Amino acid sequence: MKTIRWGILGTGGIARKFAEALSLLPDAQIVAVGSRTKAAADDFGNIWKIPRRYGSYLELANDPETDVIYIATIHTLHRENCLDCLKAGKAVLCEKPFTINAAQAAEVIALARQKKTFLMEAMWTRYFPVFGKVRELLAAKALGEIRLLQADFAFRPSYDPKGRLYNRELGGGALMDIGVYPVSLASMVFGESPQRILSSAVIGRTGVDEQAAVIFEYPGGRQASLTFSFQYTSPLEANIIGTEGRIRIESPWWYPRALTIVRPGWEDERISLPYLGNGYTHEAAEVMECLRAGRTESERMPLEETLRIMQTLDAIRSDWGLKYPGD
Repeated sequence: MKTIRWGILGTGGIARKFAEALSLLPDAQIVAVGSRTKAAADDFGNIWKIPRRYGSYLELANDPETDVIYIATIHTLHRENCLDCLKAGKAVLCEKPFTINAAQAAEVIALARQKKTFLMEAMWTRYFPVFGKVRELLAAKALGEIRLLQADFAFRPSYDPKGRLYNRELGGGALMDIGVYPVSLASMVFGESPQRILSSAVIGRTGVDEQAAVIFEYPGGRQASLTFSFQYTSPLEANIIGTEGRIRIESPWWYPRALTIVRPGWEDERISLPYLGNGYTHEAAEVMECLRAGRTESERMPLEETLRIMQTLDAIRSDWGLKYPGD
């Protein structure tokens, strides 16, 4: 099986986790890394024994021996990094949130389609075995008609007004960092954008959302109730509730090892579905499977859905009056 040659763009914590995940795939090889400085690229390259190290993102994008590039930079750089890589003919796996807004997402997707080059959002939850089972149960209508999704994601990070989580100039806020997970889950469960959005946010001292509650309304009275916050720690569970039962995705639902099917009058059925390594292995394997099959996008995270999710994030922020420099 042909080895897929990876480049990693960015050298922060998530890039390190992804490099670790690739080490578990015998048909994957990290051949290049790019950072803002050569020193940072060298440090990262020394850890993972990467042969080529670049002191700029653009140099990595133009590396001639790289098949696909994983983008792990801050939110506000995703558009620029994606465009540079696509212009150089590289397949791209870009971290969430895909871009700062839907207009940027549409621009990146248009270029990928023009170039006929693979592009995928790195929404890693989509590729876990648990979510494969969830999609199977939903397709089989095992819960009857889905009426409600409940999902929460909240934790208390250390407060740094200049760090990426709280800095508006860097696309900070709970919605873009962790709220995107339940929003994406709602998209997967209901298969469409909400027809109405109700929300309330707590805007912090730096001008970004630190806590929010969101309700999505879908045709037929179906709903999603989503909460996310930097101000408290939540149970980190998700429940998909239908007329005939519910699925409880166990905590942390965005990093799951098991789910439980609960039906009135039946004994609860717990299904354990462990993930490989640190979990990032599954999305990397999906990319490589798509590349070998000659596909330009993933059926599990299609580009039109990524664009719809960005449009939903835009609509939520619009209600709050929260704008980023890229808007």
